[in-house]
Parts: sequence; C-alpha cells; structure tokens
Amino acid sequence: MLRRILEKNKTAISSSTASNTEQQVHDENQYLHLIEDILQYGVMEFGRNGYAKTIVGSAMHFTLTDGILPLLTTKKVAWKTCAKELFWFISGSTDNQRLQEQNVTIWNGNASRDYLDEIGMYDRKENDLGPIYGHQWRHFNATYTDCQTDYSGKGEDQLGYIISCLKHPLTRNSRRLIMSAWNPCQLNEMALPPCHILVQFNVTDTDKLSCSLYQRSGDVGLGVPFNIASYSLLTHLIAHHCGLKATDFYYHLGNCHIYDDHLEVLKEQINRSPFPFPRVHIKNIKHDINDYNLEDIELCNYKTHEPIKMEMRK
Repeated sequence: MLRRILEKNKTAISSSTASNTEQQVHDENQYLHLIEDILQYGVMEFGRNGYAKTIVGSAMHFTLTDGILPLLTTKKVAWKTCAKELFWFISGSTDNQRLQEQNVTIWNGNASRDYLDEIGMYDRKENDLGPIYGHQWRHFNATYTDCQTDYSGKGEDQLGYIISCLKHPLTRNSRRLIMSAWNPCQLNEMALPPCHILVQFNVTDTDKLSCSLYQRSGDVGLGVPFNIASYSLLTHLIAHHCGLKATDFYYHLGNCHIYDDHLEVLKEQINRSPFPFPRVHIKNIKHDINDYNLEDIELCNYKTHEPIKMEMRK
C-alpha cells in the first residue's frame, strides 16, 4: 500500500503542469491518496463500531521545517481543540471534565455514564477515562485508582525522560527515545484502548528533531487529520522546549479505515486542491513542559476549504 501511495506522489509531481511548486509536491496529497486507495482497494469490514472500508498498512511523511504545521487544508481542522487535547495528554490527566471545561467534547462519547455501563465499568465515575494516554505518557503502569488521584512520582514518566535526554548533547541522539501508550497490563481499565500507540523521537545532525508514530487503528476521515496535527505540534513543542529544530513527522498506520457514513463526504474532499500549510510559532520557553498552553501557540496563515461534517464513532 505504501508503494502505491509513493508512486502516486511521484506521478503527481512529474506530471503536474502547475506553476506553483509547493502545490505540485504538497504533503497533503499523501492523505488524499490514502483516501483514494481505501475507496479503490478497501474491503468493507464489520467491526466493534460498525462497517468500515479497510486497508492494512500505510505511511506518510510530513516536513516540519521552518515552523510548518501539517494541518489539513482540504477541510478545516479544529486545531485549538487538537492543541487542548495535546496539553491534556502532556499533563497526565485522564479526566474528561477538564476538557469539557475548555469546551472540548471529543471524548464525551467514551466518558458518558451510558457508555461506561455498556462496557461493564459500572463503578467508574462518569468522565473518568481510566489509564489512557496521559497516564501512560507520564505515569506508565502506575496502579490506577481514579482520575482525581495525584500520581506524582508513580510509574514511569516516559515523556519526562525523553525531554531530559533531548536537553543534553550527549544523550539527545539516543535510539531509545520511545514513548508507548499501549500497556497490556491496563488495557481492560481503559474506556478506550489507545489508537496511536508508539512514538519515537530522533535527533540527527546535532539539532534536527524528527518524530515517528505508529498507529494501530486509523479513522481516516476524522481521527487521522487530528493525529497528524497533534504529533506534529508535539514535535514542534518539544523541539522548542529543548533548543532543537523540528524537521520531520513520519506517520505509520496499521489498520486504515473509512466508516461507511464517511465515504461520500470524503469523495468530495479528494477533489479539493490543498492550500499551503500554515506555520506555528511558540512564543515562550517555559521551565517545564507542563507549563505550556494554548496562549503560547500562534498559528499563522491557516487557509482552508469549507468544513466537512462527519459523525464520530465511539
């Protein structure tokens, strides 16, 4: 599947007659080609939350140099919501109420009383998502009680370790800067097992930071655009915090699927031509990675096509 996508990109570059070079080689074309591949080669499968047209195995590469942030432009991506969720992960929180207080509702479906009862978590309080991303990033495998507990000093702070290594010239080029959200010991305590499960950071040529993500399951219509933006922003944030330069985001997908009720609107999206990606500027260098918030992020020149409405599956 990756070979088909890469060949499509090469063909698009060589055959394009557009005068705008950035348009010819636009990284967003990889995402549009993935949609095309699923539409053409995908098999309709019935899974946990309904029917989805599915392929297995894909990859994309996005350039981050000079502040480029790969927010899709063929539809509008709610980047502030994405950033707020990222800061929530970084904080280690698994309390959906903290997102609701910021008008972020993307986890509501998996945090409701009805949903928790549906999956057998009768004793779990509403909005307590269990030991999901934030817990694993900052307190990996710490015994989980509830989302109100202070887990300081408990478990393994994977993100903290990575940042500590990246700040020092003698350790920043380690090949062991890996953060896992997939913890088999605690999967049955999570309201939803993680989809984006393994991330690795690499420094080359002294100060160039790249990020590689493996995602087991990708909702191509709604989730994947968010994940591209989130991990690209995380890479920019870590590079800024550690005195490095963000250069590349490598995105590897296992199960790539489009839900049956998303198929028609995505057919519309692939007929749109991308605009140049926006650029991100992080205003301040904070003492701790936990101290950053939305006010520190300035997004420049984000031009998009009209929003595309899709329902999120739980």
